[in-house]
Amino acid sequence: MAKESSQRAETEAAARVHRVVVIVDENSNPFELSCAIEIFGLRRPEIGRELYDFRLCAPEPRTLMRDGFFTLTGVAGLEAAEVADTLIVPNRPDVEVPRRPAVLDAIRRAHARGARLLGFCSGAFTLAEAGVLDGRRATAHWQWADEFRARFPSVRLEADVLFVDDGDILTAAGSAAALDLGLHVVRRDHGAEVANSVSRRLVFAAHRDGGQRQFVERPMPDVPDDSLAPVLAWAQERLDAPLTVADLAVRAAVSPATLHRRFQAQMGTTPLAWLTGERLALACRLIERGESRFEVVARRSGLGTAANLRTLMRRETGITPSAYRRRFGTE
Repeated sequence: MAKESSQRAETEAAARVHRVVVIVDENSNPFELSCAIEIFGLRRPEIGRELYDFRLCAPEPRTLMRDGFFTLTGVAGLEAAEVADTLIVPNRPDVEVPRRPAVLDAIRRAHARGARLLGFCSGAFTLAEAGVLDGRRATAHWQWADEFRARFPSVRLEADVLFVDDGDILTAAGSAAALDLGLHVVRRDHGAEVANSVSRRLVFAAHRDGGQRQFVERPMPDVPDDSLAPVLAWAQERLDAPLTVADLAVRAAVSPATLHRRFQAQMGTTPLAWLTGERLALACRLIERGESRFEVVARRSGLGTAANLRTLMRRETGITPSAYRRRFGTE
């Protein structure tokens, strides 16, 4: 009987939708709250299933949002954080103001029981105040980097990236990067196809690598249109071909050095890193759609060999192609 009860509990846990809870506190930023709602809280009829069980909670019945823009009421109390599988912590512009002890305690308890923690923008300050970032990697908005390092020297701050995935604690650098991190979490939880569906509804880039720079230059163009969009679209249709950076430069009618500068200025990454990321994303989609032959996946995505596919997938996703297929592939 005990064994049957244990198996039933395991089955129910597996069937339960992942709970995402956002703590909203005084002076919280509305934009990042909206990002969390948009990515984790909306129904997805186009996908055909619920991705997350989403709730807001707050330590007080009435929460005055940033600069008094509006007052949030009618959300759950802080006890909702006790059952979160993923807890998104408060972020606010007054980073020098200490967070409420009750909020910090809720974060510590969530971390202790194994919940995943997310901090958007200045949310890294909240996590660091709670003490859960000591010795860990994190990022925060570039304008607060010096202050963050001075206050939390034990945190390994990476100040020039969009987001940092350190396993069970993830941080995003700024407001727009909250969308990047949110889509990254969806991709990690549900695979590339579902993340692409969510990004299409957002009309947002499906994948910007976390290692891209926070701040990218956008100088006045020397010609009427030096956008990379045409060459990116051309390359995306030919990922299975042996494309090189030189091929991209020829298509863009510029030198490889000029192409490199434009990628750094407009996208915060290199042409080779972008091309590899696009090929890896295609490989993930092929696996999800049921292609079980990894040598075929590697060839059709332009990654060459199954060995190269394994190396890149382990480096970028943390799991092997076989594990990815078990998790996200068709039955």
